[in-house]
Amino acid sequence: MALIIEIASLEEKALAPYRSLTGRQMRGENIFIAESENVILAALEKGCRPLSLLMERQHIAGKGKAVVEQCGVPVYTGEDALLEKLTGFRLSRGILCAMERPGLQTPEEVAENARCMVVLENVVDGTNVGALMRSAAALGADGMLLTPDCCDPLQRRAARVSMGAVLRIPWAYCENPLALLKEKVFVTAALALTHQAVSIRDERLKGAERLALFLGAEGDGLKAETIRGCDYSVIIPMHHNVNSLNVAAAGAVAFWELFGK
Repeated sequence: MALIIEIASLEEKALAPYRSLTGRQMRGENIFIAESENVILAALEKGCRPLSLLMERQHIAGKGKAVVEQCGVPVYTGEDALLEKLTGFRLSRGILCAMERPGLQTPEEVAENARCMVVLENVVDGTNVGALMRSAAALGADGMLLTPDCCDPLQRRAARVSMGAVLRIPWAYCENPLALLKEKVFVTAALALTHQAVSIRDERLKGAERLALFLGAEGDGLKAETIRGCDYSVIIPMHHNVNSLNVAAAGAVAFWELFGK
């Protein structure tokens, strides 16, 4: 039977991981916040150790019951307004779990046996990183590399948007993913608007034995040196004078065309 604890003070030491989560990334810490049953269950499957739960009262014996039983850790609860004051946002999913971060693979390990790789360069929005993780996992990518300036994939919002995919697809931070993937004999393709760009339907891309697709920052896209260093620049054919898509939408289209088929 889980220990249910009514929050008496927002300053309790045990509540520190949940305090003012809005905008917090918790990168560099050994803890991450899993939000929603999907993410918590994916983290448990990954072997992450739960530390505590924060939950709206109605969910303890309701939709969160299975999570409470599986985690077997103290459950902190209180009035909805109190929980919102603690975290800085409305608990739209009703359940948060503080967990130890999983051990990460090295970039070399992620790339070693992969055929289809995704590289994110300076993608800073958690929603975009989470959506890209989910699409990559669903549409055939074997792994993902992120430059160090990307949003932490285990940031609360990123993990939630990924529906737990961040804990199911191998990923790693990498200082120079282009050099590493060329060393591993990947064909490298930059999703970028250039005069030399080929269509994403180009058969040379689909015929590549190992393919790595690079996607860049919101707004600015990939760095010029990254585009120059890739074997191909790639565009998605579009209509009605629209020349680009949000990075998460563009990634999903590209993954389907190049990996999913």
